[in-house]
Amino acid sequence: MVRVCILTAGIGSRLEKLTKNLNKSLVTIACRPVLSHIIEKFPLDTEFVIALGYKGSLVRDFLEIAYPDRIFIFEEVKPFEGEGSGLGLSLLSCKEHLRQPFIFNSCDTLVSEEVPLPSSNWLGYSKEKDLKHYRTIAIENGFVTGLFEKSTSLKKDRVAYIGLAGISDYHLFWEAMEKSSKSAIETGEAFGLKAMLDNKITIFGKSFTWFDTGNLPSLEIARKKYDNDNLPNILEKENEAIWFVDNKVIKFNVDKKFISNRVQRAKKLNSFVPKISAVRPNMYAYKKIEGPVLSDVLTKPLFKKFLDFSLDFWKPIQLNKEKKIVFNADCKRFYRDKTFYRINLFYQNFEKKDINNQIINGIKVPKLESQLGKLDWDWLADGKPVRYHGDFHFENILVKNKSFVFLDWRQDFAGHISVGDLYYDLAKLLHGIIVNHGIITKNHYSVNWASNKIDFDLYRTQILVECERLFYCWIRKSNFDIKKVKIITGLIFLNIACLHHFPYALLLFALGRLLLNEEVQDQKWI
Repeated sequence: MVRVCILTAGIGSRLEKLTKNLNKSLVTIACRPVLSHIIEKFPLDTEFVIALGYKGSLVRDFLEIAYPDRIFIFEEVKPFEGEGSGLGLSLLSCKEHLRQPFIFNSCDTLVSEEVPLPSSNWLGYSKEKDLKHYRTIAIENGFVTGLFEKSTSLKKDRVAYIGLAGISDYHLFWEAMEKSSKSAIETGEAFGLKAMLDNKITIFGKSFTWFDTGNLPSLEIARKKYDNDNLPNILEKENEAIWFVDNKVIKFNVDKKFISNRVQRAKKLNSFVPKISAVRPNMYAYKKIEGPVLSDVLTKPLFKKFLDFSLDFWKPIQLNKEKKIVFNADCKRFYRDKTFYRINLFYQNFEKKDINNQIINGIKVPKLESQLGKLDWDWLADGKPVRYHGDFHFENILVKNKSFVFLDWRQDFAGHISVGDLYYDLAKLLHGIIVNHGIITKNHYSVNWASNKIDFDLYRTQILVECERLFYCWIRKSNFDIKKVKIITGLIFLNIACLHHFPYALLLFALGRLLLNEEVQDQKWI
């Protein structure tokens, strides 16, 4: 039975903010962690020896949820950072499980080709143009004749060592690693491999098509290579991720309360959402539901059917007088207080200021502070308590068997698990009609923010424009307050702007300002 060693203990500093909340082996490529792409290169009966350190519990939890039928042997590495730490320490921590022929696969190395068995000693290499960032190897007639440190003797005939190796003579490898453990800790697996070469042990060179995911520029290259049009449109966020592994959807969030609330809410939403099959402190999983998202198959008749279906979902919840007072107060905090906090965060993140008479797409807009001051917050916070979703837009709606399944429901509404404001769901739906995720991921928008002038353009499909008009008619027919829906939609854009990347964040903020201005100043913009 083949054993594969994957070391995940390091902090992944070269990936900067991507590893603030995640181990580098869990960074996403094509809607799956890098680690998934590695694991799935090997047969089902492969045994994986995983060294854990930085965010190690997340690595363990993910593997146990994603691959319950795979065999994993976990080893904790201490220390995994600072004095005394190193790749070699991670490897030595696993040695008792690797006293047999094994494959070493760096947790930031992906290859296109099949990985050979460790029936002989071999090193993986790739012919890279720029070798200064990598260890290199020399090859003669298919045999490795030397393994060299980074930026040393970069001869033209050298090739990059890619952190992938088959070690058949494991006893010689471990003898070298254990004999000079201090040097081995600093150098990693290359120390043992060099010792084998110095002892005239035969090591073959194996050529691979290599994708290095350990630094930001090469990670982007790998992401583009693995991307395809059939993948879901997921906007990347620093504190959460959604992964698709086999027939599972796995949701990660850095906030444990977020996860536990999501799990509780799934039980309350019952048949409208997928049934959760596995839970860990920072993630949960459910069986993938087959079917297109609503935005991909949208028609006016289907949208009308969806709205009627949603009315059944938004089951009214009766609150007594005291609970309604509390609910309205929480709505006010959710709409007003959170808005002011998020706006200030946006100004800080993007070094912007609230300017009077700012020109946005040709419309003169007063200071945001002035517009927010004119809102009747008590009227806005007089919510309509219902069973709610909380992030109700087309990308979170699947069409299945002439019905609908709701995904990615909000963890709470102003602290409430069981009850939320219907108007928030309505506004979330409108915000998704105005800004479609698919358009954003394709960069079909532009925004230019220069002192007191903002110009933006956003591509919108004809069907979304028609559905927006239909939505307004439906709101009026259903006796809902369209002004309240639009104002809350404007607040949503203002709230989420600080959470997204530049320049998309600027577009969201400008949209929020114009939509709010339309309702406060009665100046139409769309």
